[in-house]
Amino acid sequence: MTDNTRAMVLASFAADALSLSAHWIYDTNQIDATFGIIDHMLPPGEGSYHPTKSTGEFTHYGDQTLLLLKHLASNNGFALATFAKEWQEFNTTYTGYVDHSTKSTLAALNAGTSPDAGGSSSTDLGGPARIAPLIYWYANNPDLLIKAAQAQTRFTHAGPGVDVATEFIVKLALLVLEGRSPSEAVHQLVDEGVRDIDLDIRLRRCLDSTFINTRDVIAEFGQMCKVSSALPGAVHLILTYQGDLREALIQNVMAGGDSAARGLVIGMILGAHQGMDGIDESWLKDMQATSEINTYLDKRI
Repeated sequence: MTDNTRAMVLASFAADALSLSAHWIYDTNQIDATFGIIDHMLPPGEGSYHPTKSTGEFTHYGDQTLLLLKHLASNNGFALATFAKEWQEFNTTYTGYVDHSTKSTLAALNAGTSPDAGGSSSTDLGGPARIAPLIYWYANNPDLLIKAAQAQTRFTHAGPGVDVATEFIVKLALLVLEGRSPSEAVHQLVDEGVRDIDLDIRLRRCLDSTFINTRDVIAEFGQMCKVSSALPGAVHLILTYQGDLREALIQNVMAGGDSAARGLVIGMILGAHQGMDGIDESWLKDMQATSEINTYLDKRI
């Protein structure tokens, strides 16, 4: 696999780890006062949703993304039934934050519901945002990739618009890996149309947002987790900072709210665009799972 494909995965993870300290703080003035500019990895702040975590670790989104990567490396591919068992075992003893989608899906699995029918009603970007490992594994087979990515997402997030968001992220990543700039790729996909009217409208608005202050744009779209808010916010940052992955991820964290889910997508796309040279080396050094991630990536045949 190319360095850009590897960078896509590593940058996605780094974005999540960078977001840990201020994740789900919605008051940007509080972020400023507590942390200053978050340009390096920090432990969770006081009152964090992630009190069991330390510097360089992941939010629950990143942890589930790493579980997916481990599954792919262990099985040389994605198998929902096997992954569901691994996911169920992992989350039964998990000590990090457990969100609604995880609680709902875990309850369904424990009740005997099939893995392809137990996903929660969540529309959060946290589900589609986990798919960088799948794109790494199946970049040469787009049809299989989209099916696997949507199965992975729907496993925990089965709300309206989530499938569409997943497909959009997959196609955007593939176009960028093929050599298109993020701007060219976003414009192409928007021109082709997005199969969700609300998301389509919001993504079109992103095209004219690159000269507007990021905090204002994120606040307008919404700092919350749902795809209709978080994905347009991520696309704004991708377009605004397409030549500067580092600054994109810093500004993402400073904009507050669900910065971890947005960051996973931003890191994915800009990592695919800029390659390993775009990733701050200190972030990879401080990220606790870097060696483990590279070991799993090396198992791709």
